[in-house]
This record gives sequence, structure tokens and C-alpha cells, in this order.
Amino acid sequence: MTHSTTSSMSTSGTARPAAVPVAASRGRRFWRALRGQHKAMAGGSIVLLFILAALLAPWLATHPPAAQDLMAAMQAPSAAHWFGTDSFGQDIYSRVLYGARSALWVGFASVALGLVGGVAIGLIAGLKGGRTEWALMRVVDGLLAFPELIMAMAFMAVLGLGVGNVIYALALSFVGPFARMVRADVLQVKQRPFVEAARLMGVPQRDIVVRHVLPNIVSPILIQAGMRVSIAILLGSGLSFLGLGVVPPTPDWGLMISEGRGFIMMAPWMSGIPGVVLAVLLVGLNLAAEGLRDALDPRTRGGHA
Repeated sequence: MTHSTTSSMSTSGTARPAAVPVAASRGRRFWRALRGQHKAMAGGSIVLLFILAALLAPWLATHPPAAQDLMAAMQAPSAAHWFGTDSFGQDIYSRVLYGARSALWVGFASVALGLVGGVAIGLIAGLKGGRTEWALMRVVDGLLAFPELIMAMAFMAVLGLGVGNVIYALALSFVGPFARMVRADVLQVKQRPFVEAARLMGVPQRDIVVRHVLPNIVSPILIQAGMRVSIAILLGSGLSFLGLGVVPPTPDWGLMISEGRGFIMMAPWMSGIPGVVLAVLLVGLNLAAEGLRDALDPRTRGGHA
């Protein structure tokens, strides 16, 4: 008894730590593959710079973002106002910094909510099949029938303005694409021999999903999520540009571009600077997403695999 207990303890003691080197090895392989993607490194650096700017906005800003000074309205970029001022005398540099907070929050939060809802629907539809799958996919077809911007505009018209409602509206528009992709991947994975073997051995459905299904579909989920963040930021800015996003005087790049379009000839910096900043962030996000795709997808890694 003592020998068997000791051996079982030693066996369990060696089996559990063995999972750590495996996970660490996978992490190192992924990091090497990601580090070899120059697009991912360049895009990630740009995104990291924007995240730091958003987090440090209270210390980097030179003026309160909503403070108005009509005597300094529409001033060109200068030492006092690095990016100039708008028609209300608000400092554009400070508003751009705080606008990064709004853009990144809308982008990441809406994609995260849409991912949770879409993955749940896709998993249930792919695993259950039958009438459950048919009913869920008809709901997804209804969501996909409308362009993302049109659906978000309709949702905002019902709920009203505000950053929170923008996030919910965009998240709803992302549920359909995530659900359809996850369902297709689950249908492929659940037909593989190791999943069938686990099912025949009586492994609970929850364990099959956690141990076998999710690890095999996490890569396309991450790739899709990375690409959706830039779309979410662009759509959020588009809603604000149309007057359906955040409420003035909240700093928002889309709102700043909209406010400056009437003065494009007299003060091009009012809409030009936030437009350029938005474009740089979108380029960085797209580069990072493409690099992540190339690192995670063996079909695109070629000789780096």
C-alpha cells in the first residue's frame, strides 16, 4: 500500500508538471513564429504606442479635452496648441489623446462581446445539430442579412447615443460572423478520430469541448478577432461622424472629423489630424492582425513553420 501510494504520488507529481513544459514550449514556438513576422512586430508597436498614449492621456495632455476657449478658436498648430484648436477653442492634441481611449475601448470591448456571443452560438449549433442548429443558424442568417453599419445605426436609433450603446450595437453586428465561423470549424473538428474516441470512452461533453474542440479552433477565433478590432474602430468612428455615436463634447475622432469638415478650407488640421491618427491606428491593427494570422496559420507560414 505504501509503495503503491508512493508510486502513484510520484506518477501524479511528474504528470502534472509535464503539462507546464508543453504549454511553455507551445508558447515559445508561437512567440518565435510571431517574432519572425515583421508585419506583426511593426503593427504591434503602433498599437502599443496608441495604448500607452490612451493610458497616459491625463499626463500627456496639455489642456483639458473639453475645455473651450472661443478666443483661441481655430488656431493653427503652434507651441501653445501642438495640433491647433477647433471651432470651440478646444485643444486638438489633448482631444486626440483622449479620443484614443474611446476608439480602443469601443474596438476591443465590442469585439470581445461579439466573440463571446458568437462562439457560444457557434459551439451549440455545431455540437447539437438538428433543430437546435437550424434555429440558431436562422437567427445568424438574420443578423448577417444586414450590413454591419446599417445594423449598428438601427440599434443606435433605438437605444440612443453614447459609448456604451456603440459597443453593444457593434457587438451585435459581430455575433453573426463569429458564430458562422465557429460552427464551421466545430463541424470539422468533431468528426476527427480523437474526438470520436473521447466520445466513445464516455468523456463528458464539457471536457470534450474544453480539451479537444476549443484548442483546435482557437487560432481562427483569434485571427478573426484581431481583424474585427480595426473594423469596430472604423465603424465606431463612422457612427460618430454620422451623429449616431458619442455625445459631444466627448473626445472622439469620428466626431472631430465631422466637426471639422465644415472648416476644411480654413482649418484643415481640425479634421485632417484626427483622420491621419485614425488611419495610422487602423494600419497598425491590420498589420498586427495579418502577422498574427501568418504566425498561427500553418498554411501561410511556409518555411517558417
